[in-house]
Amino acid sequence: MRRGGIAAFLLVLPLLLLLVLSFALPVGRMLWTAVADPELSDTLPDTAAVLRAWNGEGLPPEEAFAHLARELGAALADRRLGPLAQRLNFEQPGLRALLLRTARAAGELREAPRERLIALDPRWGEAELWRLLRSAAGPVTALYLLRAVDLRLGPAGGIEAVAEEEAIYRTLFLRTLWIAALVTALCVVLAYPVAAALAALPQRLAAWGLVLVLVPFWTSVLVRTTAWFVLLQREGPLNAAAIALGLIEHPLQLIGTRFAVVAAMVHVLLPFAILPAYAVMRRLDPALPRAAASLGAGAVARFFRVHLPLSFPGVAAGGAMVFLLAVGYYITPALVGGPRDQMVASFIAFFLSQTPNWGMAAALSLLLLAMTGAAALAARALLPGFGRRE
Repeated sequence: MRRGGIAAFLLVLPLLLLLVLSFALPVGRMLWTAVADPELSDTLPDTAAVLRAWNGEGLPPEEAFAHLARELGAALADRRLGPLAQRLNFEQPGLRALLLRTARAAGELREAPRERLIALDPRWGEAELWRLLRSAAGPVTALYLLRAVDLRLGPAGGIEAVAEEEAIYRTLFLRTLWIAALVTALCVVLAYPVAAALAALPQRLAAWGLVLVLVPFWTSVLVRTTAWFVLLQREGPLNAAAIALGLIEHPLQLIGTRFAVVAAMVHVLLPFAILPAYAVMRRLDPALPRAAASLGAGAVARFFRVHLPLSFPGVAAGGAMVFLLAVGYYITPALVGGPRDQMVASFIAFFLSQTPNWGMAAALSLLLLAMTGAAALAARALLPGFGRRE
């Protein structure tokens, strides 16, 4: 390698390390967490080894019962039973209580563990429960990814839909897509005339206009969203102004509605749509619309056949940026939205903090990443093709 190439590589190396440490490693860890299934193998290693060798027919061999009783008691004594109980209870509610009850009675199960376990709880005599334990013996599982799309593994090993009252995640992703698409469309529609007006101004005035556009970036998203919470209260300025103007007789319930979520998100994300569109429009040759006018094109024709195609890359880039940011929003829906307005990020936060379940959080994050990646690829495919002359 030449000296110049080595110097260039050394200059780029810190950026590469930053990308690896801040993006590649976290994403890789998330991918693994979404499919990893270590709880049973870590807590009950001997039981897991026997179950992996079992063919799944009838009940497992006697040693599986003996290992289970012994290792459950040891895990309870060492306070290691929690993660396994939580993982199994997520797949089948009620198993946490069963494991705890069995672990507390481990001292009484040393002799004839098979008969005593079944006498303790008849579920230990059901092959379905043991097959469930066998499927949880790891090292990987499709449980979380399937649940993230309202599916599960059936008793026979096939994939089936979850119960209707548990099917929430498809609706959640569709809601997230709908809100993000609506916010993106509104931002693009509102940003286009603003960017066009800024691009038509002299450079000095355009600079002041950009300062006004950038003012929202000087405050945090939390502060801006809180401001909307104040504005949209029943006793807030918006309701007071509407009553004073005679538009309504009683205050409207605006907080906790889809309108509040969309309005606040549009306000926060609008600058991301304005700036790319302005950057492209500023570079457009003003002679092109005049040339089209000299050829007989009217104002509408000049806009749709000249200005819009040439400015579309900036509009699409701004729209793609707004959409990618909108699908991951958490603070705004949490503050001003209702239960039916929460997006995927809210459930990821729920599984990370309130009900620790790293597998579900990683699975939802992975699907959200796939959704945003598909949107980015779609935007990338549109940019070079729009307005191309045949």
